[in-house]
Amino acid sequence: MQASTFPGRILFLAADPAVVEAQLAGRDLGIAEAGRLRDDISTDEITPLPSLVYFDQRLADHAYTGVKAGNAFPIPVGAARAGGFAMTVAGERYGKGSSREHSPLAEKLAGIRLVIARSFERIYRQNADNIGLFTSTDFGLIDRIRRGEPIDIAELLAGRDALAAAVLRAGGLLRYGRSIHAAPAPAPTSSAPQTLAQKIIVRHAVSTADAPTNLAPGSGIFVRPDLRFIHDIYTAACRFLLRDSLGDNVTLTEPALILAFADHYSYAHESEAHARAGLLPQVEELAAAHRAFVAEHGLRAHGYLPSGEGSEGISHALVAENYALPGQLVAGTDSHTPHSGALGCLAFGVGTTEMANAMTTGLVRLVVPETLKVELLGTLPPGVTAKDLALHLLARLDLRAGLGVGKVFEFAGAGIATLDTDERATLTNMTAELGGFSGIVAPDVETLRFVAERRGIDAAVEPWMHSDPGAPYAGVITVDVAELSPMVAAPGDPGNGMPLAALPEPVRIDIAYGGSCTAGKREDFDRYHEVLFWADGHGLKVADGVRFYLQFGTTAVREYCEAKGYVETFRRVGAILLQPACGACANCGPGTSTRAAEVTVSAINRNFPGRTGPGQIWLASPPTVAASAILGRLASFATLREGS
Repeated sequence: MQASTFPGRILFLAADPAVVEAQLAGRDLGIAEAGRLRDDISTDEITPLPSLVYFDQRLADHAYTGVKAGNAFPIPVGAARAGGFAMTVAGERYGKGSSREHSPLAEKLAGIRLVIARSFERIYRQNADNIGLFTSTDFGLIDRIRRGEPIDIAELLAGRDALAAAVLRAGGLLRYGRSIHAAPAPAPTSSAPQTLAQKIIVRHAVSTADAPTNLAPGSGIFVRPDLRFIHDIYTAACRFLLRDSLGDNVTLTEPALILAFADHYSYAHESEAHARAGLLPQVEELAAAHRAFVAEHGLRAHGYLPSGEGSEGISHALVAENYALPGQLVAGTDSHTPHSGALGCLAFGVGTTEMANAMTTGLVRLVVPETLKVELLGTLPPGVTAKDLALHLLARLDLRAGLGVGKVFEFAGAGIATLDTDERATLTNMTAELGGFSGIVAPDVETLRFVAERRGIDAAVEPWMHSDPGAPYAGVITVDVAELSPMVAAPGDPGNGMPLAALPEPVRIDIAYGGSCTAGKREDFDRYHEVLFWADGHGLKVADGVRFYLQFGTTAVREYCEAKGYVETFRRVGAILLQPACGACANCGPGTSTRAAEVTVSAINRNFPGRTGPGQIWLASPPTVAASAILGRLASFATLREGS
């Protein structure tokens, strides 16, 4: 394919809802008429969570249904497909957030063949490549396409690495993957200093025709991960893609290194969003396909609890507790896979097609990332946690502008040594919100303690498992953590952070939620308990009119809380305890809002529009969530103790 035309209309995702509505009504616009374009459109908006029960042509009707313009959601179900659009145009950092391939797939199924944006998030763009959906940052193409001018394929591939270009020319990764012939990459001969991430990539890289030996940043390569994992939102689609591409006799490469988790939908029966929309039969269809895939290939699996409430745990927490080791490379079908980078491995999220290809070839595609160093100084003050630090980083103007997009965040310095592995995991987990490729902490004695405590084994920190003096960094960010205070992020984006003390007026809450991969760990429950034990001792309970949910990240965390006596405290103050699951963070279970007027304070990692229901979601740390539940408004533990 040398040139392509794009017959069809152009949809400008404008910040003005009237502009979007006019296009849906049939009016064709130019770039000037469209006005200001929406920035930071997340995959939660392109395909809202409840729509993820579909993975076939039905998904076409859900493209853009969660995109917010002003205070409106102007694109109803089916409108984008019915509008005859062939191209979408948006602003900066398009495709933020989740690794869900449903987003570019919904666009493609709705007729979109090209997405133009000022910039793209890494996972979204790679997912688009993998299904053959073109993306570009060249706004000069818009008027040419409006005139019906053929666009040379080379222009659409301008600036892309050779491997991405080859995948797109092949029509997608699964078609391309049939021709992959990989060999171990030659051992590098350079003695130049390297970051820890570079060292891990070098040890896992393979050589292919389109990615022979170049490991320079920006190069497209294949790597052979130590672990691959998938969860129940994506397994059915992965199974469908493999059968569609390879037939019924699919053979997986090294299935012993593949993990399967049922964590997102285990509370679907209590999810108003799914029940109200009549989606529970589709959820069961996904669950059945997940179980069938596990059985067909004999995969190691962590599933639902026998009680029918909850699961064994959230994938990221279970991988960190039970599987990941220093120096490994881990790929999973979720953007929060970097969670395990807290143990000194390089862990990153991929889409469904990427995982389907990895299932059969044992290889994962990546663009060699640069590393951004985050040097932490000092010690966090009492009542301040890694979540507050993450919200502080997200609020930085340089990071909001995309400084970290596609990069590895290496957390280092004296400050990181003061954090335990659970807290480090909060930082590496939330590099997803920073737009990063991954997050990593060099393994140390704390890493060994964690592995010995959680698994009863002795791990090793090998001499190479650190960044060399003089290693190349894309930049260095220095944070004196001793200067931080409790943070919150206002509804709409995790980057809307501010010190809690800077709130101009009190914010009343209806729901408080503590849980998710980010805030359902042992350390997090230590923090919830610290606040609630104090409240219980002073005769305080959850405020009238507030529903307060605590959801364990894994069964091991629940057992830890039971053994420590935390559960009795939680119940005495009026918290509602939930078995392990992604739950409200996946808009699937108790803790979600049901009305736009409801206000939630949540310890989860994201608050994009519609993420956990139609209400307003403030992000906060575990102690702030617990204190707010007691006072009925956003408040820190210090404020609670002051009695104000």
